Amino acid sequence: MTSTNAFAGSTKKPTDAQLTAALGPSRPVWDQLLTDLAEQHGVNGHEWNSYSSKAGWSCRVTRKGRTIVWLSPEHHGFMAAFIMGDRAMRVVRESRWPQRILAAIENAPKYPEGTGIRLQVTSSRDIGPLMKLAAIKLGN
Repeated sequence: MTSTNAFAGSTKKPTDAQLTAALGPSRPVWDQLLTDLAEQHGVNGHEWNSYSSKAGWSCRVTRKGRTIVWLSPEHHGFMAAFIMGDRAMRVVRESRWPQRILAAIENAPKYPEGTGIRLQVTSSRDIGPLMKLAAIKLGN
């Protein structure tokens, strides 16, 4: 799965107008995900980070300082990345998922801090699995 960050090469965090232009028709999906995370799980912290201009910018979404998901803007969509610990991954593996989510789980790389599940998001149908992953992360 390749990802092209819409703000790769930029040294300044994106403005709201730039984010809207990059996400295009996926901007309402981005906004709905953030709204749902805040309303259903109290996940309401947002911080833009760039670790290098080559990598681009990502929005770190948190609850009480704990990172829940990273959102990386792409052109006409975005990437959602969760780092799941061992307990959370046990729950993830025991849960039912659509085939494309199963493929992302099976191919998820392992890091010292957990397993990285990355999902490409382009439409509102993608929000349900993201909310389920957020609930699992928060519960474990």
